[in-house]
Amino acid sequence: MVLGTYKEIVSARSTDREIQKLAQDGGIVTGLLAYALDEKIIEGAVVAGPGEEFWKPQPMVAMTSDELKAAAGTKYTFSPNVMMLKKAVRQYGIEKLGTVAIPCQTMGIRKTQTYPFGVRFLADKIKLLVGIYCMENFPYTSLQTFICEKLGISMELVEKMDIGKGKFWVYTQDDVLTLPLKETHGYEQAGCKICKDYVAELADVSTGSVGSPDGWSTVITRTDAGDSIFKQAVEAGIFETKPIEEVKPGLGLLEKLAAQKKEKAEKNIAARKEMGLPTPF
Repeated sequence: MVLGTYKEIVSARSTDREIQKLAQDGGIVTGLLAYALDEKIIEGAVVAGPGEEFWKPQPMVAMTSDELKAAAGTKYTFSPNVMMLKKAVRQYGIEKLGTVAIPCQTMGIRKTQTYPFGVRFLADKIKLLVGIYCMENFPYTSLQTFICEKLGISMELVEKMDIGKGKFWVYTQDDVLTLPLKETHGYEQAGCKICKDYVAELADVSTGSVGSPDGWSTVITRTDAGDSIFKQAVEAGIFETKPIEEVKPGLGLLEKLAAQKKEKAEKNIAARKEMGLPTPF
């Protein structure tokens, strides 16, 4: 299955106006983790928080909804959230932990749960893993190239970034700037070229904008725990949902992009093997 194993796929968005304003697309990650915190399903969550440099995230342990909101929004460069998981458990004393991760991080987290020899007292503490769709991730210096050199503005002026409709979007207080995605090719992290997973197939709940209208997100519930928590949040009025079959551009686009990533990765993996280079698959 090109989208991995799942329970249900819907289009959804947060009903919280503040989250709608702060978060990316439908605000699913922020809303779901905040709900899980409020309902004591988790005691804290490792998320990509603000760093010392503009748009260079640092992993943080969010213990309140306000802290989650402060970290809302997608950052298109790497945040080493996985390394913060052990600290969240050992230094913060969290027994029930949530986190958000891109597909490669999700794979690593699941491996620690399958082979927990090096992460004792951590693997069983992770109660909610939210995955976000990811075609590629960029080094921070690449973001600086896109924004400062190609678009000609300062990082300090950027209020939001997005990727969609074949473009890299940058929002400032006064303007919306775009860069064709073809101009970003070659700047991504090297590992992205051999990653087959676009939709975080190993998460409890996966989410991203592709397939849903502007301001909404496509949500894939995958595990019993993820499906249960998301449905509880919907019943509590945290999210409004629509059947994915009733929205545009719909599931076909998500399936197309997921298949494309797998195909490109397979070609790159085959090329690496021919050169005698190591591959993860």
